[in-house]
Amino acid sequence: MITLTNSVNRANPFEGQVKAYPFNFGNPKELAKSLQGVSVLYNTYWVRFNHKMFQHADAVKNTLVLFAAAKAANVERIVHVSITNPSEDSPLEYFSGKATLEQALKDSGVSHAILRPTVLFGKEDILINNIAWALRRLPVFGVFGNGEYRLQPIYVDDLASLAVEQGTRRDNVIVDAIGPETFTYRELVKTIGEVIGKKRPLISVPPSLGWVVGSILGKCVGDVMITREEIKGLMADLLSVDSPPAGTTRLSNWMREHADTLGRRYTSELARRKDRTIEYGSN
Repeated sequence: MITLTNSVNRANPFEGQVKAYPFNFGNPKELAKSLQGVSVLYNTYWVRFNHKMFQHADAVKNTLVLFAAAKAANVERIVHVSITNPSEDSPLEYFSGKATLEQALKDSGVSHAILRPTVLFGKEDILINNIAWALRRLPVFGVFGNGEYRLQPIYVDDLASLAVEQGTRRDNVIVDAIGPETFTYRELVKTIGEVIGKKRPLISVPPSLGWVVGSILGKCVGDVMITREEIKGLMADLLSVDSPPAGTTRLSNWMREHADTLGRRYTSELARRKDRTIEYGSN
C-alpha cells in the first residue's frame, strides 16, 4: 500500500505500513513507476481555490497526468472524488474543472467510480469547524443573501467507507456522496451555534459584503476563509442534489459529540499547504 503526496516529510501515522511517494507530476514515467503494482487508485488530489501557490488549472492538468500514469501502470480501477453538480459550462472553475476530470476518466477506458460529495465534516474539517470558530468570537453572524440554499454534509469516514467499497467493484458508476441530513445554510449556522452554546443573531448580508468581511477575517488568521466562487457556488444551490443519502452519520449528532472542541481552534487551509511537515490539526 502506498500514498502519493506533496508532503512526504510529514509524520507517517501508519508506522511504515504505507509508503509515501511524491506526486512527480513533472515526471510522468516516475509517477507511473510509483503506481506499479497498484490495483486501485483513490484520488482525492485537488485545490480549493486559486492562489499564487496553486491554481485550479494546474490541479486539472496534474490530475490528467495522474490518470494517464495510472493507465500506463495498469491500475485496475480509479476511485475519484469529484463534487456535486459538476458542469464543463460552469463559470466556476471548481465545478468546471471537476467536470473536465470526470469526462477524462470516462474516456480513459479505466474502470472507475466517481464520488460526488458536497461538504465534508469530521476531524480536521474546515467549513464546519471555522463556522463554529467564528460563532465563538463574533457577536453576530452574516449569512449570504437569504441563506436558503442547501448543503448535505457527509462524514469523512462515511466517504472513506464508500470509496473502499467502490474499490472492490469494477463497474463504472457515479455516486452522489451526500449525508442523511439536508440543511439550508441559515439552518446549518443556527444549528452549529445552538450545539456549541453560542447562538448568535443571523443577519442577511449582500454576498459582496460577506466576502469583504470574510477576507478581513482571513487576513487576521493568515488564510483564505471564503472566496467569491465559493459564495456563488453556495448560493447557486450546487452543494445539494435530489439523491438518496450515501452516508449514515448525522452531522447534528456528530456536532453534539464534539461540541466542546468544535471551533476552539481555527483550521487553516494555507497553513497546511505552506508547511509540509506539520501534522493536520497542529497549526
